[in-house]
Amino acid sequence: MKITSDQINDLNNKHASRLNEEYDQLANRLVSRNIDLNDLDDKLSTFQIAIPSWALGTGGTRFGRFSGGGEPGSLEEKINDIGLLHKLNNSSGFISLHIPWDIPENYDHINQLAADLHLKFDSVNSNTFQDQPDSIHSYKFGSLDHHDNDTRQLAVDHNKEVIDHGERLGAKSLTVWLADGASFPGQKNFRKAFQNLSLSLQEIYNHLPEDWKLLIEYKPYEPNFYSMTIPDWGTSHLLAQQLGKKAYSLVDLGHHLPNTNIEQIVAILMHQNKLGGFHFNDSKYGDDDLTVGSLKPYQLFLIFNELVEGITNTDNITPAWMIDASHNLKDPLEDLIQSVEAILIAYCRALIIDQNALAYAQQNNDVAGCQEILQDAFMTDVRPLIAKNRLNNHASVNPLEAYRNLNVRETLIKERGSKQISSGL
Repeated sequence: MKITSDQINDLNNKHASRLNEEYDQLANRLVSRNIDLNDLDDKLSTFQIAIPSWALGTGGTRFGRFSGGGEPGSLEEKINDIGLLHKLNNSSGFISLHIPWDIPENYDHINQLAADLHLKFDSVNSNTFQDQPDSIHSYKFGSLDHHDNDTRQLAVDHNKEVIDHGERLGAKSLTVWLADGASFPGQKNFRKAFQNLSLSLQEIYNHLPEDWKLLIEYKPYEPNFYSMTIPDWGTSHLLAQQLGKKAYSLVDLGHHLPNTNIEQIVAILMHQNKLGGFHFNDSKYGDDDLTVGSLKPYQLFLIFNELVEGITNTDNITPAWMIDASHNLKDPLEDLIQSVEAILIAYCRALIIDQNALAYAQQNNDVAGCQEILQDAFMTDVRPLIAKNRLNNHASVNPLEAYRNLNVRETLIKERGSKQISSGL
């Protein structure tokens, strides 16, 4: 399926009058606060969020999976689906592949397909949390931290292979998330497991091309429930520091215990110039992988305040942004549209914070004033600004509405059938 510019323009025309009115009202308010609208527009235009190749199909739980039909059954179909998203919102211009689920059969063809849809390949992801067919070694009791040398080497070699695949696609980073850990006391020697992990990561790091980054993800629990070998941001940061300048921590919103101050973690990592990536989702209890911003939009805004401040005032690289969610109930593409929208809203609100006034209030211990400054930006409806930016970039002013009016899911079901299941899930 393809969405044409004419189709988008026809739908946008229905919103033109109201959008212009809402935009003018917001623009006047922002200009009165000395906010540079051109700079804001440029930042929104260049902000791109990676869509993972495993997120185009219906997710599930250990209890069941309920497909909605029309899922992509090949890498080409996954790329086409991301192309549909990017056509609608102009903010989904990166693809993050998971290997071995999505190994290209023809790299030139895949690269050309992505280029035709104005897409680029972001970080590639390894998989040592599942045993692969015909493997003579198992990751059941660990991978990069395993006490068995051969099992550990299998996991190391897989990560090297993922880097090689990524190089041929123009990617520039490897993301490592490990399920390694223990579910019972005494199951593992913590010190030896960490030592094995460090040695394994060093061998992977040494395989990185000069212009690549290694992103180290962490998680406090699941699938192991007594310990995880990389349980928190401190452990991730320690490993990144040990490895070298090309290694960074990656923060996933769902990989924290309830009520963790994630914004403070972001600030400290950026102060150390060691935040390399950020995965967006939302949660109530743990790694729930819900739609971004569906439960905790204020937390997302506060995190973006630290991200924006860090990008402006530190030497930290611009992190690799990606949505990492599981779409169990919603149409996956609708869920992704909503997540991108929530991210853009939080980002835009963070950009309009009066940072000079906030710094002054902080220096004068004006606690109430600090709260007022943040909440003034948070309560500002920036959706007209985002919609106007999309309009100027030939995208849809209301991507979800356009998706439904164009009958995208119904068309995909007709093209692919109602039983096809996306690979990797």
